[in-house]
Formats: sequence, C-alpha cells, structure tokens
Amino acid sequence: MTWLRAAAFGLLLLVGASQPNAATPDLAPSGWAPGPPIPLTLSPAATTAVLWSAYLLGAAALLLGLRGHVQPVRWAVPATLGAAILWTAPFGSADHLNYLAYGQIALEGGDPWSESPIAWQGGGDPLASRVEAPWTTQPSVYGPFATLVHAACAWVGQDNLRVAVWVWQLVVVLAWLGGRALLRGLLDAEHHGRIDLLWTLNPLLVGIGVLGAHLDIVAAVLVLLALRAWSWRGGTGVASAAVAGLAIALAEATKFTYAVAVLGILWLAWCRGWDRRASVFVGSALVGALLLHVPAGLDSYVQVLRSGQTVSLAMPWRPLLEGMLALGLPNAIARSVITLGAAALAIGLAVLLLRATRPVSEGVRPLWIAGMLSAAYAFSASYSLPWYDPLLWAALPAVVPSVLDVLATARLLVIAWAYVPGRVSGMTQGVESLTLGFRRFVAPLLVLAVWVATVWLLRRAGAPPGGPSATEPTPARRGPRPATAD
Repeated sequence: MTWLRAAAFGLLLLVGASQPNAATPDLAPSGWAPGPPIPLTLSPAATTAVLWSAYLLGAAALLLGLRGHVQPVRWAVPATLGAAILWTAPFGSADHLNYLAYGQIALEGGDPWSESPIAWQGGGDPLASRVEAPWTTQPSVYGPFATLVHAACAWVGQDNLRVAVWVWQLVVVLAWLGGRALLRGLLDAEHHGRIDLLWTLNPLLVGIGVLGAHLDIVAAVLVLLALRAWSWRGGTGVASAAVAGLAIALAEATKFTYAVAVLGILWLAWCRGWDRRASVFVGSALVGALLLHVPAGLDSYVQVLRSGQTVSLAMPWRPLLEGMLALGLPNAIARSVITLGAAALAIGLAVLLLRATRPVSEGVRPLWIAGMLSAAYAFSASYSLPWYDPLLWAALPAVVPSVLDVLATARLLVIAWAYVPGRVSGMTQGVESLTLGFRRFVAPLLVLAVWVATVWLLRRAGAPPGGPSATEPTPARRGPRPATAD
C-alpha cells in the first residue's frame, strides 16, 4: 500500500510541478511565487496517461488500506507533502482562475454574481481576463465568504495571477492540514489511522481537492470546525455553540451545499432535548449567514438556483436528458424532470446510508449525518464533479468501516477519470476524442453501475456493529478524553 500511494503522489506532483500542460493552465509570470520547478512539458496524451495512472494507483492503495488496520503517520509526513504541493501549480481544472477572477471583481467594487469575467474592465483585467472556456461569460456561483477570501488573495497578488493563485493554494493546504487536526480532536486515537488513510494521505482526495486547489476542501474543513466547536468540553458551552454556528455560516457562504451540516447538529440537539445551547447555535448561524449574504444581494442566490438545473456529461442523467430532448420534450420540462429525479434518488440514498452505517461514537453523530447526506447528494446530483466529495471523505473516518468505503472509492475513481485532463483547451484532437468519449459514453454507465451496486449492497447490509445506531437512545455525554501521543 505504501509504495502504491507513494507512486500515485509522485505522478500527481509531476503533473503540477512540470510546465503548463493540458491539465495545468499557464500562470506566468510567476512573480515572487514559485514557478514550475521541473523543466518538462508533458504532452496532452502523457498528461492524461499520468493522471489516469495516478488515480488508479491511488484507488488501489486505498482499497488495500481498507482491508486492515492502518497506523497513523507523524505530522512531518503531511507537512512535507503540503510543502511539496506549494511548489506545484493547480491542475485538473481551471476553477482557480475563476475564483481569483471573481475575487478581483469584488476587490475592484464589482458584483461577481452578475458580472462576466471576460468583460470586466473591458476585457483587460490582468486576473479576470485569464478565465478559460467555458466559464469566461459566467458570473460566480460561489458564496460571499469564498469571494472575500479570493478577494484577499487577489489583493496580495497585486494583479499577478500566479502570486494570487499561490496564496489561495496556501489557504487550501492549511485547510487540509487543519482538517486532519480537527478530525484527530473529534475521534479517539484508535481511529487516527483511518483519518490518514481516508483524508490526509488519500491520493484521490488530495490529488483532486488539494492539488486542484478546490474550495470544497475549505468548505468541508469549516464544517469540521463547526462540529469540533459543538463537541468542545463535552458539549456544554454556549460560547462553543456560537462558534459552531458561525463556522457553519462560513461553510454555507463558501458553497451553499455545505449547509447540510446544520442537519447533523440539529438532529443531535433534538434527540438530547432542545436547550439554550441549540438556540444559540441556530441564532449564531442565522446572524452569520445574514451578515455575509445581505451585502452580496439576491444575485448570489439566483446563480445557485440557475446552476441547479445543469447536467454534467459523466452522470447517467445526461443520456436521459438527451433522450428526452430528442423525443421533443421542451428543455425546461426535461431539466425539471431530471432535477426531481435526482432529488428523489438523493433522498432514497440518504435513507439507505443512514440505515446501513453507524458512527463510531455518539460524539461524532453530527459528522456522520452530514457525511451521509453529502454522499447522497454527490452520488445522485445531476451536476456532480469529483471535487464535490471532501465532506464525505472527512466523515468516513467517523463511520464504522462498511461497504460505503469501497463504493465511495469506486465512484470517485470513475468521476476522476472522466474529468482528466480537466481543461477544455490544450488537447490534441485524439486526446479530446478519447477523454470526451469516456466522459460521455463510458462514465455514465459506470456511475449507473455504482448506483445499482450502492442500492443493492446497502439494502442487504445491516447496520454494522461497533457504534450507536440511528435509532438508539442517546447515551450520556462523554467526558473529556485524555491526550494521546502523535
């Protein structure tokens, strides 16, 4: 497992540390930020082969690790990996260009939820003009807190795209390392090995989310911060409830779908008996959300609603949509049917997941609930991309080992392969035909197979032993745990 994981990370770092390629946009000039340290330019075919191989090796390492007990690593290991990541450029998409463009628009007094990046400042802005197709004319779909962070990165960058992106990479790497620390605080020492297997040293998650510099990593860690604050001192402090509510508001204002974590805490509060602490949590979350969203205005919500009816090529919903359109069904009606179908599937999967899995302890029940709801959404959404999964992977160490570990790995591997190399530009005709063909015709069938396997296996599986079930009475709050060594 160790050698497979090392090989996967080596290949991933090679893509990010080499010269701009089909997966990595050109960020030059580099300014004071590190430029690509390896003087090698991978061809589109080589880039695709390297990334496909890296994700396959990473999935194999993950599956081998799931077969037995894994020991945690010392902090020097993820710290060294994080330092190496900061010498690379983000790859797998051009989303980081969008982030910085919207941050720049906000920094300069514009409305990123209504402005077109390519048209901002007459198309001559040094950051906004670098957005790549197909997002050049699309306003932001991200939350106001994410935009504030990206505006700060743009301010530090001072019109230098590479510097602004590097500052954002630093934020993502620190969030990923902070996620490890928060999970270690939430879970007993016996589960720390699974934290490193599924979160810290997971080549699929790190390659897609951290090396790709996606804001979903930050949003997921804000959820972990909320849950850690909620559980602080055995769950008795009003101040910690206020911090938890504010952290949830920040997560939701980073990306709206992460508001799902509210349900985990509310469920636990309801089971224990609603008290002042629960009211403080809700009040803090509402106040935080209002303070963040009111200045942004209604356009931020309009963009979220508009994006809700998009359908990605790699999901089984896409062939269904194209079939309905070919039969003459109006586009709006066809997309509404898809939206309703995805919602129904998500609800069904959520029920199955909550019945077939258990948290490892009562204290992480909110994380378990949030993770299972996030898994149901990521598996079934009409528009689902590989970097939508971090909250699921953050929650899995808090879940008694089950078939979901394997299903999540299979799903992420398929979606990761579907979006290699990850950019619209920079490919040869042959590579574009190969990768687009896999995305349009092969991936939907494989994702459908994962759906079938998920429903079949979860229906057969009883709740695993070793943790409280969804319907058990809530036991007394646990006291503080003794400190454990690294």
